[in-house]
Amino acid sequence: MHIPDGYLGPQTYVTMFGIMAPIWIKASRVLNRTLKMSQVPLLALGAAFSFVIMMFNIPIPGGTTGHAVGGVILSILIGPWATLLVITIVLVIQALIFGDGGITAIGANCFNMGFILPFVGYYTYRLISGNSPLNSKRRIIAAGIGGYIGLNAAALFTAIELGLQPIISHTDKGVPLYSPYPLSITVPAMLGEHLILFGWVEAVVTMAAFAYLLKTNFIKEWEYA
Repeated sequence: MHIPDGYLGPQTYVTMFGIMAPIWIKASRVLNRTLKMSQVPLLALGAAFSFVIMMFNIPIPGGTTGHAVGGVILSILIGPWATLLVITIVLVIQALIFGDGGITAIGANCFNMGFILPFVGYYTYRLISGNSPLNSKRRIIAAGIGGYIGLNAAALFTAIELGLQPIISHTDKGVPLYSPYPLSITVPAMLGEHLILFGWVEAVVTMAAFAYLLKTNFIKEWEYA
């Protein structure tokens, strides 16, 4: 799902940085107000988990890749605002050191994977789980559904951003200057792969991690932190 350099025009990537700037500020303020020192190791562990799981990229036709993120299980543990900053750090490291995702596309990638995915997935989980007991099967299933929906929502936004490029930036003869693939290619390619494969990977990873943390009583301490 990482968008590389050269696939988004300046009209798009500058706009995405502009959208993300106040979101990052908001997340920092929330974290400064709510973060406890005892949670710092969990943030580091979450960053490592997300980093590793996102490194397993599979190319997708249309200009990007598919992979799990782990954003929903992190949101359940530390909250979506903290997860946003954790995934942002991971994406910046991946772009600067490993060339996984473009530097100019950091704003867009953070919006898709750091903002859309955790928030959509987390509140889907909260809606489905309701007031059910923490150790109920309903919670585990809700976490999996949240992971599935969150990842596909992020994939949809990625597809739209890429598919709009031929419309936004092209030569006088209509030749695309950046991503050459229209929405008719990017949306089916991204959503098809994620609905059929990667969304289920995210769901299984989220459910397995949730069940394990429940079994070890770890999630009782950290949920809604």
